Amino acid sequence: MATTSRVPAAVAALLEILRAAPSLASVRICDGPPSTNLTERDVLYVGWQPNGDNAVSLVQDFNAAGARTRDEDFIIAGYVESRGGDKDMSFRRTRVFEILATVESELRATNVAPGAPTLSGTVLWAHLTAGDLSQEQSNDGALAGLNFSVSCRARI
Repeated sequence: MATTSRVPAAVAALLEILRAAPSLASVRICDGPPSTNLTERDVLYVGWQPNGDNAVSLVQDFNAAGARTRDEDFIIAGYVESRGGDKDMSFRRTRVFEILATVESELRATNVAPGAPTLSGTVLWAHLTAGDLSQEQSNDGALAGLNFSVSCRARI
């Protein structure tokens, strides 16, 4: 079957890679926005950011003359959150960056995972390209959140 976008396959592959990462075993990994009021301390969302407008933004253009193939560039939105009943903002901030470091590491090629930067062959390349940190103190304790972007290029 012909495809007009690699986005669905790339998002699915990113989720699969992250869910298989041993260092994320204690992190809840969500496909898209939360559906309930989550109480987990550490959560990673793929395809969602608080107050974000898009799960994925994409553009396409012809790859070359003849219009036989197209290049597709897209950005997968993501968000990492760490919360606790304490007021230790430094711990929460460090924790979201530890989780993000695992995301970034899982997108790098290794001997064990040579296809990681291609999201298991769904794209030409993918890498972590942006992030924004937010912090909040409330009666419920400290919360650190980190929006991130995974930029991808595919040939369709």
